[in-house]
Amino acid sequence: MAQNKYFSVMLIDDNEIDNLINQKMIEASKISDNIFIHSGAKSAIEFLRNIEKLGEIADQVLPELIFLDIDMPLMDGFQFLDLFDQLDEKTKNKCNIVMLTSSINPQDISRSQNYSYVKKYVNKPLTQKNLSLLEI
Repeated sequence: MAQNKYFSVMLIDDNEIDNLINQKMIEASKISDNIFIHSGAKSAIEFLRNIEKLGEIADQVLPELIFLDIDMPLMDGFQFLDLFDQLDEKTKNKCNIVMLTSSINPQDISRSQNYSYVKKYVNKPLTQKNLSLLEI
């Protein structure tokens, strides 16, 4: 079981089945009681921008952990990261990102390391073991 407990986490994946499985894994691990689920990176970035508008209480609502897929239509994971980089410093400091993807492409792994807020690169599916090793 994961040792860390987060107020909220976010799943960003265009595959609804993956989102459901990942949600169930997070619930079973009890690392968070609040899970925000987005089936697209565009809606997720808008969600984060809207939270920033809340001012002082934004820090209480922002997810501490974001699981981000790479290969998505309209906006992929790296495009999300480029827009995430434009968010407030508070947001970038609070939200730790885990790339959760089926990509085993070494270029994707290397590229994800260019973003300081990407803390881990995990291959799908999300497992209890992956969650227990997070330590973010």
